[in-house]
Amino acid sequence: MENQTSLKAEVAELELEAVIGFNGHVPTGLKCHPDQEHLIYPLGCTILIQAINTQEQNFLHGHSNNVSCVTISKSGVYIASGQVTFMGFKADIILWDYKKRELIARLSLHKGKIEALAFSPNDLYLVSLGGPDDGSVVVWSIAKREAICGSPAAGLNVGNATTVLFSKCWDEMFVTAGNGTIRVWELDLPNRKIWPTECQTGQMKRIVMSITMAADDSFFFLGTTTGDILKMNPRTKLLADTGPAKDKFSLGVSAIKCLKMGGLLVGSGAGLLVFCRSPSYKPIKKIQLQGGITSITPRGEGHQFFVGTEESHIYRVNFTDFKETLITTCHFEAIQDIVFPFGTAELFATCAKKDIRVWHTLSNRELLRITVPNMTCHGIDFMRDGKSIISAWDDGRIRAFAPETGRLIYVINNAHRIGVTAIATTSDCKRVISGGGEGEVRVWQIGCQTQKLEEALKEHKSSVSCIRVKNNNEECVTASTDGTCIIWDLVRLRRNQMILANTLFQCVCYHPEEFQIITSGTDRKIAYWEVFDGSVIRELEGSLSGSVNGMDITQEGVHFVTGGNDHLVKVWDYNEGEVTHVGVGHSGNITGIRISPGNQYIISVSADGAILRWKCPFSS
Repeated sequence: MENQTSLKAEVAELELEAVIGFNGHVPTGLKCHPDQEHLIYPLGCTILIQAINTQEQNFLHGHSNNVSCVTISKSGVYIASGQVTFMGFKADIILWDYKKRELIARLSLHKGKIEALAFSPNDLYLVSLGGPDDGSVVVWSIAKREAICGSPAAGLNVGNATTVLFSKCWDEMFVTAGNGTIRVWELDLPNRKIWPTECQTGQMKRIVMSITMAADDSFFFLGTTTGDILKMNPRTKLLADTGPAKDKFSLGVSAIKCLKMGGLLVGSGAGLLVFCRSPSYKPIKKIQLQGGITSITPRGEGHQFFVGTEESHIYRVNFTDFKETLITTCHFEAIQDIVFPFGTAELFATCAKKDIRVWHTLSNRELLRITVPNMTCHGIDFMRDGKSIISAWDDGRIRAFAPETGRLIYVINNAHRIGVTAIATTSDCKRVISGGGEGEVRVWQIGCQTQKLEEALKEHKSSVSCIRVKNNNEECVTASTDGTCIIWDLVRLRRNQMILANTLFQCVCYHPEEFQIITSGTDRKIAYWEVFDGSVIRELEGSLSGSVNGMDITQEGVHFVTGGNDHLVKVWDYNEGEVTHVGVGHSGNITGIRISPGNQYIISVSADGAILRWKCPFSS
């Protein structure tokens, strides 16, 4: 054990430079800070603070699992965030100091999940709502950093409460709402109790999705799953009005915001953003956005506001002209592959589900999006001449696109029976090598106008997970989930060598000198193999938990990097076989990793759609 700790002490931390990602599924997860200069939003177990003008990013690390809610105090001094955890375990709330960007306190009482959080108007209290397994509401003292009192959030004969909202003017009143329940609570500090009053809605039974309070506490508004809005009076606890009578909001009112100047901003699950007024709730202004709206957050008084959607888009909208500008976008599905063009670190491409995206490395901007509806892209590669992006799809086709315009150049139909699962190109741009779900490896001749099958190599028994080509294009290696890696002679088009292991191989790399390869997969071992006779040279423990899914090696062959289901990016010394640096930041399984040409960055991608850029510790 002592031996292990001494090793651990020498492992340095990888520096995280930038993150492309936004979890658009967290209700009201996108927040504009009262300083009007920063956006705050969750991504996995991290909270991002991003400067609106300079795009500079800070990261708040501290949660052990995905962040489920975020809130900011009215003064902007504090941020609070809650997380999900495993059933029966305590779910933490973290109180952060915004200016210092550091953790102040951990508040643990709730189990399973923190559903929602709200600060009182003068930063005295924080109220938290537990998830469905917990069902309690707790009021915390911010000064003492401890719980004052708690209570079950909803009555016995109704569903769960899912949202909480503090009064705008008074530190002793808040509202909870959810499935068939709307309650106004009063805090009785001397007796350390909270007293609920059930609001009366008559015959109406509604499930509340979103909630907002007027600036003077005169009314609060509730958005429902049925697409209508309820206006309640917090003093009388009675329904003031409800609407719209006819055209209700499709897929529910998923976000709602009261404006200082009167009127409401309403976002629907179908991506419609509307400005309207009570009691008609008819649209005065409206725009259609991409993805269900989960957050609306005003900048200052609301002359400008930001909108977050489930498709991980963040829009900026100016109130007067009511036009949207897309300011942040990212994948919202698991990313399958990442690749740099030959010899440049300025751009890279990623693919996830139905789209391929090309990114500008330094600014995190999306330059191009290529979409093939209802298909899944499993792999991509840039042709060495930079004239095409070659992609592997689950409908059994190989598609080539122009990297500047996204125009389709050619399609190879029926390339593989059970989908194309891996792809690689040769440096002379004359061949594409593809692997399929049925285990075949196929070599294609690519001419100016034609794409011809040269050979189908049938040796693997199940899907091909990774293909790497030797620099001189005379040999390639394919890894498969059948527990074999095969080294193929690309001149004579037959098998040279086979490597067997009791694992599902996920990734393989040539050492630049090309007499050794390294592999990894579900057995968590990193193995070095002799290319000439297929014998194993050494084995390393690649990860303590879960499969290793991605690896890449530097052009010099001194270091390599790995990433997998333990969510860690690891930098290894090739000769020593030891980890030198570890990067903590992913909250999903890492699905791919690449070192940029010139060793400036390491870019890792994960199953939650996040792209992380790390500073390379050994840049040449």
